[in-house]
Amino acid sequence: MKAKRWSSVVLVTMLSAAIALTGCGGSNNAGGSNSGGTNTGANTEATTPTGSAQDTLVVGRGGDSASLDPAIVTDGESLKIAHQVFDSLLEYKEGTTEVQGSLAEDWTVSEDGLTYTFKLRQGVKFHDGTDFNADAVVFNFTRWSDPNSEYKFEGDSFDYYDSMFGPDGKRVIKEVKAVDENTVEFTLNQPQAPFLQNLAMTSFGIASPTAIKEKKENFKNEPVGTGPFVFKEWKRNDSITLEKNPNYWKEGLPKLNKVIVRSIPDNSARFNALQSGEIDLMEDLSPDDLATLEANPDLQKIERPSNNVGYVGFNLKKEPFNNVKVRQALNYAVDKQAIIDAFFAGQAEPAKNPMPPSLWGYNDSIADYDYDPEKAKALLAEAGYPNGLPGEYVFYAMPVSRPYMPDGKKVAEVIQQNFEEVGVKVKIESPEWAVYLDDAQAGEKDDLFMLGWTGDNGDPDNFLYTLLDKDAIPSNNYTYYSSDELHELLVAAQIETDQSKREELYKQAQEIIKADAPWIPLVHTTPLLAAKANLKGYVPAPTGTEYYSNIYFE
Repeated sequence: MKAKRWSSVVLVTMLSAAIALTGCGGSNNAGGSNSGGTNTGANTEATTPTGSAQDTLVVGRGGDSASLDPAIVTDGESLKIAHQVFDSLLEYKEGTTEVQGSLAEDWTVSEDGLTYTFKLRQGVKFHDGTDFNADAVVFNFTRWSDPNSEYKFEGDSFDYYDSMFGPDGKRVIKEVKAVDENTVEFTLNQPQAPFLQNLAMTSFGIASPTAIKEKKENFKNEPVGTGPFVFKEWKRNDSITLEKNPNYWKEGLPKLNKVIVRSIPDNSARFNALQSGEIDLMEDLSPDDLATLEANPDLQKIERPSNNVGYVGFNLKKEPFNNVKVRQALNYAVDKQAIIDAFFAGQAEPAKNPMPPSLWGYNDSIADYDYDPEKAKALLAEAGYPNGLPGEYVFYAMPVSRPYMPDGKKVAEVIQQNFEEVGVKVKIESPEWAVYLDDAQAGEKDDLFMLGWTGDNGDPDNFLYTLLDKDAIPSNNYTYYSSDELHELLVAAQIETDQSKREELYKQAQEIIKADAPWIPLVHTTPLLAAKANLKGYVPAPTGTEYYSNIYFE
């Protein structure tokens, strides 16, 4: 769930400005104070104080990773770990979605926008001691793009690659070749405005070819990259341990010797662990615990820039959800504001579009489906269901807390009641997270599902095309919604390099999506994190993944 691509840094700068104007960002504030202040971007210029007593960071999060190979996952829990282990060719500047060099130091773009030439950083080693070079880059991109690759193992799919660079037969990238040991050339079939933005995503972290060849299927359990931390141990549904990469190419980093990421699904238990000192940093703070946090001088509140959407998706493979009037009716049935008042403590706003208002191209002129049970009943009658929908339908509610949904099960229970008021019965199911994602993607067991998305790269394409285009079925489009009219707009927007023209295309796309109603957009949130007051150097990213390499303890 990360963002998409652009060739213009100006566009990214505009996103960062928009976030700042809405009070979501702010990368220049000092770290949280002893009065429980908010940290929206700590000063990372400081170095670890001499004699610092703590060199291990323990992070608490709501769920486990599905896999540790970033190429085969789309969930944030997996990508958070991968971000520590892998580097991509490009990366985002701290706290923003502005692209800068990483494993690639410099690059040039041809006038026609079809050829990108990257100069690679020299002297970088993978964690297994092998060399990073142009051949390693070619190996990785060939693995992701070739549907018959011998290094695409049973059950694996490169969904992010397909979403960002087009499915097999419609690839944006025509060829990747090594010009010399330290130069890689990408040739495109067509221009792609957010190409550089896409390359910076964690999903395209460069893995050790030697490790993939040797470990084969087990690479997903024992990842090897060039990143600031080296993978050491994975205890399923318990913890993942990472250790400092002593040969990391960024001088002086990481500042920590070890990171332990613990899975603590219950929000209250995770917060209790922070208060008792068992963990140092926690994700997805429940809004219910905000007052307690702010009253504790030993803790600090951290706000992640708002760049997400939480939604209920309809499975259009199944009746009656292939009927647009049914989908529109259920949009009218849900009381979004009541949900926000009950569970989000002012840290969310109702969503009417599938992309957040912090992004350029957001269509604010669109009117939302108001909470109107009588209108919902009337539309169901028009759809042929005057007495409500027959039978009972399976509603998948997330078993883990997410930045856009602190407690999926409780929210699902409210929606269940809303539906029942208009004659629609649903049964809530919450299988284990990895199974949940597999089932939602397959679309066989669920009739409706709850999910969300944190933008990967600051481009509207990363929400609209990635989640709702017909080419994204089933990689990230779990609704199986398909619209030729929408597809034409979204492809045109990818090729267009004039931002004002792209903006109009995306506004038109949102109008189509609103009318077709493949989702019930629920909320856009400002995700809350919490940490010990003496934790410094942590800058939350709008993409939901940031390096732990700058963190230290006073």
